[in-house]
Amino acid sequence: MLEQRRDELRSAYLRLGTGELAAAGVFATAALTVVAPRLAAPRDQAALWSALVPLLLVLVQAGTYWLLARTWVGRAPMPAAVAVTYRALRALTAGALAAGLIGVVVWWPRDVTVMLLVAGVWGFAAAEYVNYYVVRLAYPVRQLPAAVRQPSTPRLVQDLRSARPLGRAVRR
Repeated sequence: MLEQRRDELRSAYLRLGTGELAAAGVFATAALTVVAPRLAAPRDQAALWSALVPLLLVLVQAGTYWLLARTWVGRAPMPAAVAVTYRALRALTAGALAAGLIGVVVWWPRDVTVMLLVAGVWGFAAAEYVNYYVVRLAYPVRQLPAAVRQPSTPRLVQDLRSARPLGRAVRR
């Protein structure tokens, strides 16, 4: 890969990685300082955190992935240890989404506004999971019409598929 293209990708991955980590920080901070203190019922807080924890997991994983990918993009496949970790995280996060949904249902808020907030947060977590581990959902606006007609494989999944096997050294 040309060094200029690699530098462009590394720059894009830096923006994506820091953006996802910043989003996780903003969601957590907003929940702790703005939303949770306004929720009087303990069940509302439990429902909020049941929805929010899976979202935070996905955002932190995504941000970390983009930052790690800067080290191998254009040079080598995803390192085996990183691939093993992300395969495990994929299963762990699916379980966290399922557990979160159970928590949302068990502690379903009685207030309509809180219901919509909690359902929206959990739905966003599920969409982010799908976007990173199943099929790409997020595209720049100018690519949206064509992208909707032809779904693509997320970059993380492509890297997982091309990762070198554990224990095999890279030849240079």
